[in-house]
Amino acid sequence: MPKENGFNQGSGLSKDQLDAIALLGFQFYEQGKTSDAETLFEGLVALDPNLYYGYAGLGAMALRDEKLDEAVSYLSRAAALQPNDPTVYANLGEALLRQAKFTEAASEFDQALKLDPDQRDPGANRARAILHGMNVVVSEIQRVGAA
Repeated sequence: MPKENGFNQGSGLSKDQLDAIALLGFQFYEQGKTSDAETLFEGLVALDPNLYYGYAGLGAMALRDEKLDEAVSYLSRAAALQPNDPTVYANLGEALLRQAKFTEAASEFDQALKLDPDQRDPGANRARAILHGMNVVVSEIQRVGAA
């Protein structure tokens, strides 16, 4: 299928229309309409496998559902397609953390923070909070161990 500017022209939808579908999917997700959100994200992946929104959405949903292998797969694909979205890296870091892959998780959290130096992205701010919490736990473990 012919492509222009990284989106699928074979679907007959413009980039703005695909972006609107993605936005609707994320709104459904935030409203708890997960079945509708999943349908839209799967549709985006089917319409254009090179558009990261579908993978990012499916990854967030898999993370929420504790389907960690799926989350890592989807979010890794999203990060490869769009390496400038701190929320994708924060979600990927969280999925890896839940898999006890601490080094990999730290790397993804670090990338989220680097992409959001002004601390405005909610996903990167979640990564900051997770890292802060981890530091508190490690400090407490060290304190108790030294006592």
